[in-house]
Amino acid sequence: MKSFSFTEFRPTIFFLLRFVGLYVLTNMLYGFYITAYHPKPDPITHTVTVQTAAVLRAVWAVRAKDHGSQPVTNLVFEERSVLAVYEGCNGVNAMLMYLAFILAFGPWRKPMLWFIPIGIVVVHVMNLLRISLLFVVSRFLPDAMYFVHKYLFTAFLYAVIFGLWLIWIRKFTRQTAHA
Repeated sequence: MKSFSFTEFRPTIFFLLRFVGLYVLTNMLYGFYITAYHPKPDPITHTVTVQTAAVLRAVWAVRAKDHGSQPVTNLVFEERSVLAVYEGCNGVNAMLMYLAFILAFGPWRKPMLWFIPIGIVVVHVMNLLRISLLFVVSRFLPDAMYFVHKYLFTAFLYAVIFGLWLIWIRKFTRQTAHA
């Protein structure tokens, strides 16, 4: 039986430490940002909800409305709140996880200058799609809302991030590994 060798797992351990460190740091900074706006919704959550309402207006007369005394922006249809969008739904946490992975994975590379922003835009667009579909579920299948929100669409968003990570690993780390 082979014994544990720190040297063998050193790159993996340091990657995990960098990833967790970056993720915790960026989340702490984001937490300070969110706290500064309490009890109202932060501008990012408000903007994401307004953008989702714009997407949904292709089909329905939907508008975004801040709650006022709570950190939530509602998607309103026919003067009824159909979906409440809280800070955790704005996609920032997912973007921070994506960013932490790319930065932690290895040394700085020029492709990061365009891959990070493009990935953040992809995550943002997929999150707008996710919230739009949650609106549809809330409106037409309210009994399925918990499962779809908690598991199905969350898994979808993280699968997109995982796909971006795989692209990064397969397309851009080989260039420097063989150079």
